[in-house]
Amino acid sequence: MAQAPSGAAPDSEYECIIEPEQVVKLASPVVGVIARLGVDRGDIVRKGQVLGKLEDGVETAALALARARATNEYPTKSAETRLQFLHRKHGRIEALHIKSISSLAALQEAEAEMNVAEQQLKEAELNREIARLEVRHMEEVVNQRTLRSPLNGVVVERLLLPGEYRNEQTPILTLAQIDRLRVEVFVPTARYGSIVVGSRAEVRPEPPVGGTFAATVTVVDRVLDAASGTFGVRLALPNPDLVLPAGIRCKILFEQAAVALPAPTEGGLLPKNEPAAKRAAIGTR
Repeated sequence: MAQAPSGAAPDSEYECIIEPEQVVKLASPVVGVIARLGVDRGDIVRKGQVLGKLEDGVETAALALARARATNEYPTKSAETRLQFLHRKHGRIEALHIKSISSLAALQEAEAEMNVAEQQLKEAELNREIARLEVRHMEEVVNQRTLRSPLNGVVVERLLLPGEYRNEQTPILTLAQIDRLRVEVFVPTARYGSIVVGSRAEVRPEPPVGGTFAATVTVVDRVLDAASGTFGVRLALPNPDLVLPAGIRCKILFEQAAVALPAPTEGGLLPKNEPAAKRAAIGTR
């Protein structure tokens, strides 16, 4: 990356480069054979877009089985019907027992049967809830075999093809986020303090792109490079329509802003009202 000379004027243009916000090696959390890929190098992708799938025949069948179990209401209805019958039976025996027609043993047996039926109904309801959870589990298993874009950008490289086996270490696609770009530039240490996070700048890409675009400073290095007399600055460059490419050189012009350097009065540093030349001399010791 080109670096501006340390003696450049405050209103000078500096060499910079426009890069993707991030580059992602897209993979799947599971291994398997790639069934299909719907994108290739150079294709524009949007966040959440389905890009491909791994073979998922077994997982899809297991999901269908889990859904069938979750929608099966017969065990619950059967337990409810039996419990209602035993409630009525218990009521009849209890009435007969009050009239001394039925024995105490028969009443206790009816109560036991009713209690067992209540527990069986609870078990049936629990099994149905477990079946619903199994459906959610299998949906996630199937979903893991679907490749979705985590960003808005472009496909840089396709590393595997349909029919190839994807293992734990193998990414499938390389994606670059370009709906927001980053601009990297080195500026002279003389500008330190006048460029802060939030500062604005004009970015002019090299031909054939051309044009002028507004960018905002997001990072200012706090460790300066004494050898070159520069420090690094990163800017965010919005690119919602994906019209700007990444990986192109540019010129940058920062807006002028008089920002004083923070200078504590303790620890041997001079206060802010000291001459700038004297503060600069201390910084070079």
